[in-house]
Amino acid sequence: MQIGSGEHTYAWIDRWARIPDTETARLGWAHHAVVATADGKIIAFHPGDPTTLVFDRDGNLQSAWNADLAEAHGMTVVQDGGTEYLWIADQGAKRALQDGYTYQMASKGWQVVKTTLDGKIVARLSEPPPLALYAEKRYAPTWVAVNEERHGGNGDVWVTDGYGQSYVHRYNNAGAYVGSINGEEGRAGAFACPHAIWVDPRKAEPELYVADRTNHRIQVYDLDGRFKRVFGSDFLSSPSAFARIGDRLVIGELRARLTILDENDQLVCYLGENEAVCGVDGWPNVKDEQGAISRTDRLEPGRFNSPHGLAADGDGNLYVSEWLIGGRFTKLAKI
Repeated sequence: MQIGSGEHTYAWIDRWARIPDTETARLGWAHHAVVATADGKIIAFHPGDPTTLVFDRDGNLQSAWNADLAEAHGMTVVQDGGTEYLWIADQGAKRALQDGYTYQMASKGWQVVKTTLDGKIVARLSEPPPLALYAEKRYAPTWVAVNEERHGGNGDVWVTDGYGQSYVHRYNNAGAYVGSINGEEGRAGAFACPHAIWVDPRKAEPELYVADRTNHRIQVYDLDGRFKRVFGSDFLSSPSAFARIGDRLVIGELRARLTILDENDQLVCYLGENEAVCGVDGWPNVKDEQGAISRTDRLEPGRFNSPHGLAADGDGNLYVSEWLIGGRFTKLAKI
């Protein structure tokens, strides 16, 4: 089936990713990102196992590797010296079936790592930012963005503490802490779940986009952490992930849709809009009469449930990973 219209028309390819049928695939609560590499690989994470999955564009599983993570919650693909790497933010907890899908802390806690595409760790941000609040409060990083040198940047690494204290932290390309922002720098006010982050290279001066999810908006900074503007509260509900197609910005919104913006941050259209499903008891899943959580039976082609991860390949196709028991990977093939 098709969704969208005009230049934003896509074929909805349901059940795109061919994940081996196991109990953990069916019953694990997926909560992760997805990225597309320059050569057409699509990299995501298993719904239940600590395993990174590598697919071709047709959804065939090409390889897998043990990530030693609770969840590859936020993934960003970067180029460094002509080689591609992954930056992964692992917020350190996973909803576990055996514990009634309550969050359980992983033994390693949170992690922010840089890996090769086959899983070798080459860098690690191994300590919480040196701020007093982390002496008593949890750090739970959710996404990473890099001011890439190939785009004229300095290699700085920006990390969102989306599930912890709603800060964004900056490190230099050697991994040394530089500073933090929390939204109070500008007129917009404090972040509330800065879930994802993205360096926008479309303009002459690249900008830093922060998905200020619980505040239903995007805050924009320069690459030195100075506030520039805020937008979206009149048309965004739950910005959670970013992908770029040409001069268009695609935003994955957890509340059941994708949103496409032009280069001036103006709304172009929604895709797969289905916000009514968010009112279902137990969303993104369902609850039975006893209140037990189980995988939703309300998934349907052409309508999203809970987009969490988002990627675009070189041909303008979109790949969406959703937040729910068993997960759902969907490909939107550009028409």
